[in-house]
Amino acid sequence: MSSHPIMTLPASTTTTASVAETAGRWLVFGMGKTGLSCARFLAREGRAVRVIDTRPSPPLRAEIEALPGVECHAGEPDLAVLQDVDALVVSPGIALDHPLIVAANQSGLPILGDIELFARVAPAPYAAVTGSNGKSTVTTLVAEILAADRQQVKAGANLGTPALDLLDPPVPAWYVLELSSFQLELTDSLAPAVACVLNLSPDHLDRHGSFEAYRAAKARILTHAHSAVLNADDPAVASLAPRDIPVRWVSLRGPRPGTYSIGMHEGQRHLMHGEEELFPVSLLQMEGEHNEFNALAAIAITDAIGASRAAQRAVLGSFQGLPHRCRLVAEQGGVTWFNDSKGTNVGASAAAITGIFAHRRGVLIAGGQGKGADFTPLREALVSRVHTVVLIGEDAPVIAATIGDAARVMHAITLQEAVGLARAAAQPGEAVLLSPACASLDMFDNYEARGRIFESTVRELAEV
Repeated sequence: MSSHPIMTLPASTTTTASVAETAGRWLVFGMGKTGLSCARFLAREGRAVRVIDTRPSPPLRAEIEALPGVECHAGEPDLAVLQDVDALVVSPGIALDHPLIVAANQSGLPILGDIELFARVAPAPYAAVTGSNGKSTVTTLVAEILAADRQQVKAGANLGTPALDLLDPPVPAWYVLELSSFQLELTDSLAPAVACVLNLSPDHLDRHGSFEAYRAAKARILTHAHSAVLNADDPAVASLAPRDIPVRWVSLRGPRPGTYSIGMHEGQRHLMHGEEELFPVSLLQMEGEHNEFNALAAIAITDAIGASRAAQRAVLGSFQGLPHRCRLVAEQGGVTWFNDSKGTNVGASAAAITGIFAHRRGVLIAGGQGKGADFTPLREALVSRVHTVVLIGEDAPVIAATIGDAARVMHAITLQEAVGLARAAAQPGEAVLLSPACASLDMFDNYEARGRIFESTVRELAEV
């Protein structure tokens, strides 16, 4: 699929007038959670709203139709739905090469997403986090640190609550947004007080068409940012650094002046800020070097906001990670099992492998729908860390061909069979990691279902 140009957006401003100036009928494309939030927001603003969805029976149609002044159309739309429409709001799950969106763009219709609407009316400052992996963990850490610092905070967007629903009263001191490339590609007014780009690896190339287009979408988080937190170890991120705003750098490559990093103090590894020892790494309840990076990023963001060290320590000392993200499942017979079902792209799984197997060897369970990804970075991460890979799913043959002789490769029809093979291959002192590097929809409803099945199977083994 070819890359998509950024759509033409209406003139931006930061007041509610920016919504009112496009005062006719608004067309919302998508009846999922985001579409519902957009329709609710626009109806509350007094706009006439038309909502469409390509599915014949969208799950949230009844809730949307119950909103005042809203009409719904289900099934593949024709161009007639664009008649008498003054603006089009596109849900992030809708690809921008859909014929209706292309036609709207060619006709000069303003096209935007829910994050653009949020940015135009947000009544409080916000931090925004993006990246190929780790963004949910960092977003959650930032929100919890601010809450521990007794600041009112609301978090959401790509994580949990849709951004426009965060605008419901009361107004917090801070919003914290997790933003995907799909959400960012239709932003123009986004102006976070702190913008963070954690990392960039090829992902969603079936949607964006190229890594360059994906990177350009992610870079929009920095366009109007007031300050930034960036990964010094990732060249694709480091090259995005704006020259006109303060940048806080995060690195795992050793302490350096002014950088958030890992260093030694009194024989222990510490989270550092320049020469300042912040907290011992042993304080963290999350496993893996990639989570050490996530902790550093959260500290950098909340330092920019002004949170206390006490609040940071309290959260980092208790937060055990989000479900399906390198979560400890069990320890059986000297083997430690981890669920990273949220590892749905190569970059995320490579980071998980590097983190979990930093000081031990073991077995990886991977596979699913690869979304056209290059699995070479996965092979590179395996070397000297993983001795056996158990593959499942649609793209197992593609992954096996890429891994080659970097590790022993085994194939399983089901995830339950894969767990059994991994158990037989793992030795005491090793770990088994589920980190598929792939989407789940060839075998499961979603990555959560995949993770739940993995965890239940592992726990059943403990009872045998």
